[in-house]
Amino acid sequence: QVQLVESGGGLVQPGGSLRLSCAASGSIFSMNAMGWYRQAPGKQRELVASITGGGRGNYADSVKGRFTISRDSAKNTVYLQMNSLKPEDTAVYYCKVDYVDGRWRGAVSWGQGTQVTVSS
Repeated sequence: QVQLVESGGGLVQPGGSLRLSCAASGSIFSMNAMGWYRQAPGKQRELVASITGGGRGNYADSVKGRFTISRDSAKNTVYLQMNSLKPEDTAVYYCKVDYVDGRWRGAVSWGQGTQVTVSS
């Protein structure tokens, strides 16, 4: 089983920046796609950004040009740099990873979530 540890959330003023991190540990043979999702109160969870094993990023239209996803494959860690934050970015942010475990089985794991609040 893979454990995900997220960090970097918090309270920030509009226009500010935050950097989220998500480190995966456990029985991992290979790490495939990694990504960030968010869920605001009363709304469905939505994809924010994802990155393939080859490093190709994909972004929701609402964050393009403001957020950057990256990964350190040696550390099984994914990052989300969030700039020019807006109040509508306020949500719980979840990390998700797709991986092959030590028994060569494909699996998905979710982080526990980290709160991001953008407010003056």
